[in-house]
Amino acid sequence: MPTRRGRVRVWPGEPYPLGATWDGRGVNFALFSENAEKVELCLFDEAGERELGRLPLPEYTDEVWHGYLPDARPGQLYGYRVHGPYQPERGHRFNPHKLLIDPYAKALRGTLVWNEAHFGYRLGDAAEDLSFDERDNARFVPKCQVVDPAFTWGEDRPPRTPWHETIFYELHVRGFTMRHPEVADDLQGTFAGLASHEVVRYLRDLGITAVELMPVHAFLDDRHLVEKGLSNYWGYNTLCFFAPDPRYLSSGRLGEFKTLVQVLHEAGIEVILDVVYNHTAEGSHLGPTLSFRGIDNASYYKLSRESARYYQDFTGCGNAFNLHHPRVLQLVTDSLRYWVEEMHVDGFRFDLASTLARRNGAFDSHAGFVDSVRQDPVLSRVKLIAEPWDLGQDGYQLGNFPAGWAEWNDRYRDVVRRFWKGDEGMLGEFGSRITGSSDIFDRRGRRPWASVNFVTSHDGFTLADLVSYGRKHNEANREGNRDGTDANHGWNCGAEGPTDDPAVRRLRARQRRNLLATLLLSQGVPLLTAGDEIGRTQQGNNNAYCQDNEISWVRWQGIGDDDRRLLEFVSRLIRLRREHIVFHRYRFFHGRRIRGTNIKDIHWLRPDGLEMTAQDWAVPYARCLAFALSGEAGEYHLTPHGEPEPDDTFLAILNAGHEPLAFELPALERNREWERLLDTASEDGLGGGAVHPVGESVQVEARSFLLFVQRRPPSAAAPRGLPGTAR
Repeated sequence: MPTRRGRVRVWPGEPYPLGATWDGRGVNFALFSENAEKVELCLFDEAGERELGRLPLPEYTDEVWHGYLPDARPGQLYGYRVHGPYQPERGHRFNPHKLLIDPYAKALRGTLVWNEAHFGYRLGDAAEDLSFDERDNARFVPKCQVVDPAFTWGEDRPPRTPWHETIFYELHVRGFTMRHPEVADDLQGTFAGLASHEVVRYLRDLGITAVELMPVHAFLDDRHLVEKGLSNYWGYNTLCFFAPDPRYLSSGRLGEFKTLVQVLHEAGIEVILDVVYNHTAEGSHLGPTLSFRGIDNASYYKLSRESARYYQDFTGCGNAFNLHHPRVLQLVTDSLRYWVEEMHVDGFRFDLASTLARRNGAFDSHAGFVDSVRQDPVLSRVKLIAEPWDLGQDGYQLGNFPAGWAEWNDRYRDVVRRFWKGDEGMLGEFGSRITGSSDIFDRRGRRPWASVNFVTSHDGFTLADLVSYGRKHNEANREGNRDGTDANHGWNCGAEGPTDDPAVRRLRARQRRNLLATLLLSQGVPLLTAGDEIGRTQQGNNNAYCQDNEISWVRWQGIGDDDRRLLEFVSRLIRLRREHIVFHRYRFFHGRRIRGTNIKDIHWLRPDGLEMTAQDWAVPYARCLAFALSGEAGEYHLTPHGEPEPDDTFLAILNAGHEPLAFELPALERNREWERLLDTASEDGLGGGAVHPVGESVQVEARSFLLFVQRRPPSAAAPRGLPGTAR
C-alpha cells in the first residue's frame, strides 16, 4: 500500500457506512463496539501472511470506531484487534491477541486453520474460559478484503414470480455441480459452475421458478469435524454475513456470484438464499474468538440472565445472536439489503427463524426483527420464508409468522409420507395438507402460498432413500449412528437398501411418482430437493451435513431408465401445475357452491362417485382420497384481451391402500367425458390419454395416483360476479 514518508496516512473518516468502503479515492473503515477501549486496524500483504502494521482507528462516534485511509485500494487485506476488558463473568471477552473478522467484510481471503491460538482462554486450564490466552492467531484466520463493488448488470431485472406461481428447487452449490459432466473441472463446486450453460438449461427445462441455495455465506468447518476428516458441508455455521464463502468462488471475485444471479434471471429463475442469522460459528462460551465475541461479546450475543459468562442457546449451536440490540439488528438488516440491492437476490429462507422472533426469550410475531423486515421498503418486497421452529421452549411456531411470510410446512411432509406409507386415520389431515393447510394459515389475510410444501429437503432422507430404507444409516458421520432423526415415516417397500428384486424396484418407482405428483399438484408452494427427480441417494444417510463427497453430491452419470422416466414425469408435472391455475390457486378452498350456480371449488368424493360425508372422513382404515377441482370456481386466467377465462376441471384419485379398488367417475357441472392424464401405476406415470364416460367404473391400482381432466369448451366464459382473477 502506498505510504507517505514511510507511514500510512490515517484520517478521521466517517462512522457510516459500517465496514470497509471504497469510495474511488480511498477506503473508510468503521466498526461498531459499544464496550471496546481501543480498536486497531491491521493491514496485511497480498498473500495475507505478513502483518504490515497496526493502525489505531482515530475516532469514536456513536459507539462506532472509524478512520479513513486515502492510500488504501480494493484488494487490501485487513482485520481488527479490539482492546477492552476480559471479564467473562460480566460478558466481556476482549483479547487484542486475536485477529478478528470484520462483521461487514464483503470478501474473505483464505480459510480458517484450527489452532489453539483461536481461543481467548488457555485450553485445559482449571478455570477454562476465565483464564486469558496471549497467543496470536493471525496466521490461522481468514483475512478480510476491501472490494470494489462495480459490476455491469446490464438489463438485469428480478423475475418477481408471483408467490402462487412459484416452484422452489433446493440445491447445494458444490454438491449440484461437483459431478456434472458439462461443468469444467476447475469450475466444479463453484458459482461459476452453477452458472454454466448446461446447468442453467437443465434448471430452465425442468420448469422450476426459483433456486433456493443452501448457505453461501462464509462458514466454518467445526473443529471436531475436521479432526475426524469431515467438514460442515451444509454450511449452517456462519462466520460472516456479507461475504460469500471463498470455496465457492473459482475466480476469487464477487462478480462470479453476480454473474450467476444474472444468468439465472435471464432464464426466468429467481435466487433465494438460505441464511443463518440465529447463531454464529463462534459456538458456546468455550468456542473460539474469531469476530463478534472479540469485538463486543456483550452486545452481539444473548447472554444468560443467571450469569453473563454463558449464552442463551435456542439453536443447539452454543449461542443465539442478540437481535434485541439495535446495532446487531442493523447488522442483519444491512446484510439482507446488501444481498438484495448489491447482489440482486430475490429472497431468503431463514434457518431456525423462531430464534429471530424471540423477545425476552419468548416467541413474538412482532419482535423487532420481524417488524423491521416487514416495514423495510426493500426487504418487504422480496420473498421471505421462515423455518418456523428452533430448539428452545415453545420454539415450534408453524403458522404464527405474520402476513407476507411463507413458512416451511413440516406437517405437510410428515402427513404426506404417512399417507403413502399406508398409515391409518390419515384422510382428514392429508386432505387439509394438500389443499394449502387452511387450518394453519387461513387467517390475517394469508394465502395458500404461505405453506411451503416439501416431502424431502436437505435435512433427512432423499426421495429415493425414503422408499428404500426403513431406518437411517448414518455410520459415515462417525457418531455411532446416533445422529439424525428416527422419525422418518419412510418405507423400504420390502427390502432394506439396494435390491435386484424387480417387484420391489417397481413399487419404489411408483411410490416416488406418488409422492412427487402429490407435492407438485398440492395447493401451496412446492419445494423440490435437487436430485430427487433423478434418483439421488445418500445410501440411507438422513443427516449428511458433514459429507462433502459422493454421499451428498448429485450423481449425473450412470442414471438408469427409471430415473430418466422420473425426470420426464417431474417435468410434465411442473408444466401441468404452471399451465393450470386450479393447482396453484390464490385463495383457499371453501367447498361451498358459488352463489347462483351449482359450481363448487372442490368436491371430495367416495369410490361410488358421490360426495363424502363426515362419517366417510372418520373411517380409520380408509386409504383412498379423491377430489375434483372445478376450473370454473377458482381464479381465472386473463385472455390477451383482458377477459377472464376459466380453467379445466380435474379429478384426482389417490389410493394408498395395498389393494386395487373400483372408482365410479362422477358427473359434476357438465356431463362431459373424463380424459386420463396421469397414472402412477404405469412405468412413465402417464395416463395414455384414454377417455372414459361419466359413470364408468375404473380400476385404481394399489398405491397409485390417477389424474383425469374434463376439458373446458372453447366457448366457455367466466360466470358473472365471481372473485377476481389471478395472473
